[in-house]
Amino acid sequence: MKEARYFYVPNAATGRELPEEEAAHAVRVLRLQEGDEMVLMDGEGCFYQAEVTMASQKHCLYKITNTLPQQPQWNGHLHLAIAPTKMMERIEWMTEKAVEIGVDEISFLRCQFSERKVIKLPRVEKIAVSAMKQSRKAWKTQLCEMTDFKTFVQREYKGRKYIAHCYDEIARTYFFDELRQPSDIEDVLVLVGPEGDFSVDEVRLAIEHGFVSVHLGESRLRTETAGLAAVMMMQLYKN
Repeated sequence: MKEARYFYVPNAATGRELPEEEAAHAVRVLRLQEGDEMVLMDGEGCFYQAEVTMASQKHCLYKITNTLPQQPQWNGHLHLAIAPTKMMERIEWMTEKAVEIGVDEISFLRCQFSERKVIKLPRVEKIAVSAMKQSRKAWKTQLCEMTDFKTFVQREYKGRKYIAHCYDEIARTYFFDELRQPSDIEDVLVLVGPEGDFSVDEVRLAIEHGFVSVHLGESRLRTETAGLAAVMMMQLYKN
């Protein structure tokens, strides 16, 4: 029995053709032909069993044979806001693994000590979509353009929100212990700083705006490792 082939097709229910990049992969790489079966993912909570109706060099048409609504794997909205590293491939790796583990939203922060001030979001989007297909996630992780730290922390947010940092002079508690505290609020947001950490002023500003000061354990972690650890803790808490 052939392994099911998954493709990301926004608005799959109303369309009849794979997007250009997905079509190229289906036809040129996987060599799908008319009559072959595949699974479409709309990124909004539904899978579709489909059959190829036409395959050419640049196009792949399909018809849906079954609709498979999916159930969320966790409650609430899990949101990581992180300052990208100087070497972008490290944050791309983290994005890939965070999507595979499970996170609803990733925001990118521009902080006082940030060594990277801009990112190419379309490239990161492609990595996230690939990870979504690999891990069979029914919902696409939302990726947000880089935002100034001050602007971000001043936004209204109704969920539980935390800032992870390494300053001993500012009282901190273990992030996972905080997550385990009884609460009726399902949504969680955690901030992770750049390679030089947040500045002290940034941490204090976040606390002034309701963020809880936390740490991610006794080890001092690289930025991308800290981001992944935070996502893993949120998943363990939700499961």
